Amino acid sequence: MIYRTLGRTGLKVSQLGFGCMRLPMIGEGEGSTVNRDLAFPMLQKALDCGVNYFDTATFYCYTDSQKALGEFFEGEKRKRIILSTKNPHYSENADEWHKNLDTSLERLRTDYIDIYNHHGMGWESYCKFVEPFLSKLMMKAKEEGKVRHICCSFHDTPENLIKIVNTGYPDVITLQYNLLDQRLAEGIALAHSKGIGIVVMGPVGGGRLGAQSDVMEQLAPGVKRVPELAMRFVLSNPGVSIALSGMSTMEQVEENVRVCSDSRTFTTEELRMLDEHTKRLKAMEDLYCSGCGYCKPCSQNVDISHIFQTYNQGRVYGFWDHAKRVYQYITKEGKGADRCIECGLCEPKCPQKIKIPEELKKAAERLGKEG
Repeated sequence: MIYRTLGRTGLKVSQLGFGCMRLPMIGEGEGSTVNRDLAFPMLQKALDCGVNYFDTATFYCYTDSQKALGEFFEGEKRKRIILSTKNPHYSENADEWHKNLDTSLERLRTDYIDIYNHHGMGWESYCKFVEPFLSKLMMKAKEEGKVRHICCSFHDTPENLIKIVNTGYPDVITLQYNLLDQRLAEGIALAHSKGIGIVVMGPVGGGRLGAQSDVMEQLAPGVKRVPELAMRFVLSNPGVSIALSGMSTMEQVEENVRVCSDSRTFTTEELRMLDEHTKRLKAMEDLYCSGCGYCKPCSQNVDISHIFQTYNQGRVYGFWDHAKRVYQYITKEGKGADRCIECGLCEPKCPQKIKIPEELKKAAERLGKEG
């Protein structure tokens, strides 16, 4: 395993982090629990291979993720890892914030949390709640030894990432960045220059880059699978310390460990070529549909732009399996292309002059096919 320094924390972290949001489960929905018989061997395999960063949150796995990690890492194993979890509370109710912290400590069976995050902190929540109030609670918890490093996860705009970085408040920021979504690259570089550690969630693009694709597999010589391409791209960014992967099978653990135990990263020239290829693909995607949403609303509740964006995942990037799964969900929600009555009211609204009913038929036919 390759290790990197996590910004100014000074922590030596495995460049592969284990995201514990998608652990294998028993049952579905409320009341389901982590399948310990499957999950614990995965955690042990990762630990044996040198992974030392494990990330969870209050509600992951229907609140059972923290409990499972607490059971597995209790005792001597706890000393070998860096544990990250999150507090989702945003208000001036100190009791609720402390309740979340104490509950996490109890579930994780630990006296302290290494990386404690404001969950999903954006610029608005920072200004309204964190800076004037919650930051004081965080600092107090740090003084008491319950929290080692004050951090946040982030789902806001590139401009607001830069604002948060410039406050100097978080030691580490966990954010989204991948080959198909590089909007936060400038903020990552700025954070790196200021000693703020960066943990990347979604290195495989929410599952898209975890799928097979003849298109994507041709982008980098010597890389045979898309997940490897995705992980190597993220880890080629000098501002990134950890690629955090949500793993649900032993095969995923083994593949990610193999990739992240190899010191090879893309060269400057290879990154330039990848950038050119992805920009070309993005331009093609926008040509089919830019997702502007001007076609809305549809009288039949057809989610036109979402369907086209899903269709583009197949015909532009080659992610047909992923696209079909998403389309099945859209259809179950009653927003599929099958609801289109070809009234034509949407077509004049489209700035790209797409023949929407005609293209919806093509999307439904292709995305509805098996295999």
